[in-house]
This record gives sequence, structure tokens and C-alpha cells, in this order.
Amino acid sequence: MDEGEVTERGAHHVQSLERGLAVIKAFNADAAELTLSDVARATGLTRAAARRFLLTLVDLGYVRTDGKYFSLTARVLELGYSYLSSLSLPEVAQPHLERLSAEVHESSSVSVLELPDIVYVARVAVSRIMTVSINVGTRFPAHATSMGHVLLAGLDDADLRDYLAGARLDKLTAHTKSRPDELSAELVRVHKQGYAMVDQELEEGLRSIAAPIHDRRGRVVAAVNLSTHASRTTRESVERELLPPLLAAARAIETDLASAPPSKARHG
Repeated sequence: MDEGEVTERGAHHVQSLERGLAVIKAFNADAAELTLSDVARATGLTRAAARRFLLTLVDLGYVRTDGKYFSLTARVLELGYSYLSSLSLPEVAQPHLERLSAEVHESSSVSVLELPDIVYVARVAVSRIMTVSINVGTRFPAHATSMGHVLLAGLDDADLRDYLAGARLDKLTAHTKSRPDELSAELVRVHKQGYAMVDQELEEGLRSIAAPIHDRRGRVVAAVNLSTHASRTTRESVERELLPPLLAAARAIETDLASAPPSKARHG
């Protein structure tokens, strides 16, 4: 964000808040510690402005510094906790994931869509099958994940067109669907069949299958999946052995969500 950049914003827009959030978002798993210059470069702010925001965040307890490097503190989790704790979805889904994983002996997860990514909101890990650790709050590109395909297939036509027109479809493996037309065709198939299978598109050796979770009005608000090693399963065995219990778990989560009070049935 260039400080001189002019964008159309409403009269309510607080630019300093936008810039402060941009500073927090500059940190990630690959950039856990940043210098002042790193933050200025990542956000497009001047060094002087980046310094003011960083030191303010230090004062508030969200950032720590040794004088040269800056890093986030655990306090930033509070920013997302209010959202996650207001949802009934994680607590409703968790016991169903535990039963599902115990039945099929595979890791299970629930995620929601936050374009261009999916965000994990509940998980039961049977074994670690990816090179990175997955926890609540982990994000992956929607276009390369089974839950992402289910959630994208649930978008209305206009939102899906906007996504496909502007998304960066990085080719993460040789199998990733990185062309808009290819992904669009797959999403049509997912919508018709009611589930998605992704075969080593996010990471080599990872095969996963996902089903949608609908709200009271029939909208797709989340997705549930099972992940397995491609070396010990085939696409056919996943559909034969994992899909039926996965669909049953999705329906059970929907039933519990529908029975929750309206004030507790919000998913974001």
C-alpha cells in the first residue's frame, strides 16, 4: 500500500487502522521476525510510518522487539479469538470429527472460506501427513484443497466469476489445477456430485476428500474433509471407504447446527 495511493473509500474509512492491520499481516510463518525495513517494504509504508505503527503495537503488547527485529506476540490471537469463540461451528463439529477419525483412522477437519483461502476451524489429527503442521487458524489456498473446491462450488455465480477473474492460482504441485477454465470445470463437477476429491494438488503424497456443510437456508457455510496418504490409498478406495462416513458426518453436523439457537448458529 503506497502512502500516496488514492483509493475510493467511504467517509467512514480509517486509514490508520488499515495500515496497522497491514503491519500485523506482514508477519507470517515464513517471516516470523522482520526488521523495520522488511515491514516497510512488505506494507508499502515509509520507514517512519512503519516505525510508528510497530512501536504502537509494541506498546499495546501485540509485537515485541529486541531493538532490531520485530515479531508478533501471542496476544494477536485475541484478535481472532473473538470471532472463533462466537461460532458454534467448531464446538458442534469437534465431536463429529472425533467420531469420524476414530471410525476411519484418518485425520479430519472443518474449514470455512476466507478468499482466497480456506481457514481451519476444527481438526482431529490422527497422523501428520503434510510437511507443515495444521492447526485451527491454518490457511491454505482454496483452489488447491478439497475443502476449498467444495466451498468455491458453493458460491453464487457472480462471486465465483469474481474469484476466478482475480485469483492467483499458483501451481503448487504438478497436479494443481492452475488454469481458471480447468478449475471452473472441476467446480461444476463438485457441485453436481456433492463432494470434492483433491489428489496431490496441495502437496505431493496428500489425497483428500471433502463434503459441504449447509446452514438452515441451504447455503454452503463450511466443509469437512478426510486426508490420507496417496501411497496407501487409491481414488477408488477413498470414494468407497471414506466418502460414505464423511457424508454422514457432514449431515450430522448440519443437523446439530440446525437445532442450535439462531444466535449460536452463526458461522461467519
